[in-house]
Amino acid sequence: MGIDLPLIWYIIIVFSIMMYVVLDGFDLGIGLLFPFMGRSEDRDVMMNTVAPVWDGNETWLVLGGAGLLGAFPLAYSVILDAMSLPLTVMLFGLIFRGVAFEFRFKADYGHRPFWDKSFIAGSLIATFAQGVVLGSFLNGFHVEGRTWVGGAMDWFNPFSLFCGLGLVVAYALLGCSWLIVKTSGRLQQNMRELCRPLLVLLLVVIAIVSIWTPLAHHAIAERWFSLPNFFFFLPVPILVLVLAWGLWRTAWRDSAHHLPFILTLALVFMGFSGLGISVWPNIIPPDISFTQAASPPQSQGFLLVGTLFIIPIILMYNCWSYYVFRGKVSPEDGYH
Repeated sequence: MGIDLPLIWYIIIVFSIMMYVVLDGFDLGIGLLFPFMGRSEDRDVMMNTVAPVWDGNETWLVLGGAGLLGAFPLAYSVILDAMSLPLTVMLFGLIFRGVAFEFRFKADYGHRPFWDKSFIAGSLIATFAQGVVLGSFLNGFHVEGRTWVGGAMDWFNPFSLFCGLGLVVAYALLGCSWLIVKTSGRLQQNMRELCRPLLVLLLVVIAIVSIWTPLAHHAIAERWFSLPNFFFFLPVPILVLVLAWGLWRTAWRDSAHHLPFILTLALVFMGFSGLGISVWPNIIPPDISFTQAASPPQSQGFLLVGTLFIIPIILMYNCWSYYVFRGKVSPEDGYH
């Protein structure tokens, strides 16, 4: 029995995207939470919680995109053609947010409000665009042969736009729970007060997407509700409710600092898993599987050697940076 290279690459790309959502999600979420914190000192602390680590978070997005190009070129060409506008907007948002992040550190107090607004705008644009891409991916792409034949504005539909708003809520909750871990005092208390409303909003989003998706796509409804699949996949919504209940309880518990963030990560992972179940094994929904879109085995094997070398390095770098800067951040630490 040979090595299933397409499956290995599919797992690598899904893992890279999940790591990006988790790591870059909470620092994008901090930008989304800026409007709720009007004091400059609080915003300084919020920025300082991610300043030492945020540059490495987007490495996973680069790895996922490069892996998609090398291992599944058909999927890369279709998705980039169909999503050219929202992906371009996303990149501009990420660049603008990065510029605002760095310039805010160096700006005087007179110009800092401008960079605060820029940081908010970049975070919001990038997050919303990512959600639109996700919604469009679930809706599927019109492909004939090996060519995308859809329209340039196919992504502009109610479901994709709603997914954009839903991802804004998810990232905001990630940022909120991250700040519970990294801050103390009044700022931490403000985050605890925001956590429950954001959790309720996220559960509403998950419920609407969970109803909307099978109603709009018969294949997804068949995947979830046919027997015995229904019993196999039933633990996913049950775990979502259990995790949400745990997060609701721990959000206000002063002794629980890390648990809200861990539960939020698990909640996001379960949502991500549900979406994966809906589209499996397709990498170009609704009909093209990852095996059909795969590049030649020689190409995948060659790329895999370098990728298996670089992934542990990225993981070690991420783990080390978060370990070194594991303490809480306070106004007394200064603004870096």
